[in-house]
Amino acid sequence: MLNAIYEEDFLGFSYGFRPGRSRHDALDALAVGIETQRVNWILDADIAGFFDAASHEWLLRFVEHRVGDRRVIRLIRKWLKAGVMENGQVIATTSGTPQGAVISPLLANIYLHYVIDLWAQQWRQRHAQGDMILVRYADDIVVGFQHRHDAERFQTEMAQRLAAFALSLHPDKTRLIEFGRRAADDRRRRGLGKPETFNFLGFTHICARSRAGRFQLRRRSRRDRMRAKLHEIRDVLWQHRHAPLNEQGSWLGSVVRGYFAYHAVPGSSRGTGFVRFGAAVSATKPHGPRSIVCWIAGLQSRPSFTRGRVNASPSNTQGGSRMRECRLYGSVRGARSNARPYRDPRTTLLNREGHSVYGANVAIDR
Repeated sequence: MLNAIYEEDFLGFSYGFRPGRSRHDALDALAVGIETQRVNWILDADIAGFFDAASHEWLLRFVEHRVGDRRVIRLIRKWLKAGVMENGQVIATTSGTPQGAVISPLLANIYLHYVIDLWAQQWRQRHAQGDMILVRYADDIVVGFQHRHDAERFQTEMAQRLAAFALSLHPDKTRLIEFGRRAADDRRRRGLGKPETFNFLGFTHICARSRAGRFQLRRRSRRDRMRAKLHEIRDVLWQHRHAPLNEQGSWLGSVVRGYFAYHAVPGSSRGTGFVRFGAAVSATKPHGPRSIVCWIAGLQSRPSFTRGRVNASPSNTQGGSRMRECRLYGSVRGARSNARPYRDPRTTLLNREGHSVYGANVAIDR
């Protein structure tokens, strides 16, 4: 019922925890705003510990401003005062929204709607001297400006606005950077390096150029989270290294498909390709380098990974090992230029003097 009520009030640039809106919608809105509007400066703002610092008093006043039913207000107050359990002990809460409660995302949106959204919309209409875009997902806020003085003034007044409602900007995660279509050229004329990047919803946003030389917003999966995912894959595969190969491939396929479902967005092909290759390397590392070629082939030709196994035809290598067919030259015997790293024990190679390079004078059976 509360969702239906507040969906009539929430503004269009709010995307977090709302029905019919997702993280991809927020990313698309930001990309369209940067590429189509005259954006030269980006304010990447983050509220410090929002879910733990929100004032109960202000939150109840915000709800009472829209909802007149005292039973609903009493229920929300109980939710806020319920406390949290840590190590078997109940700890009373005096601020913040209840962690894990189904109403917590809605209460967060209500709080930020009155603290940030309505104020920012009014600021854009009254004070902004150039173009201005804003995208908010929960407590992650990205604001784009045409002029630097607008960005600096907005940041200062935003900090004052948050302080009035028991909130503050995170000092390490809040940055004002030069970013947009003209950022690279302007910085080059001033003798500076490439434009800085910023993170939003798990992606690193980069100023780039298309093949035609036009501005292009490029997005990459955050490097730290990408590495964490690959380390997680490696650890799980190591724990199940004795499981059948098709079971490992089926699990790995579900993980990679889930990763791609979120991270495969326009402009992120290089990052997702790295994860795909890294998943193959992680899959083969517990077993050594011998199966990496087959796994990569399975990744490229069989996205489901369910049939990404080695060739089932009889092997011609020593010992009849199907896995050794996939070893790279030089991975086990000989140098990289050795064209026959897995020789037949009945034959050997002769040097120029006619002596066996392996110590036995046996001619090659041609």
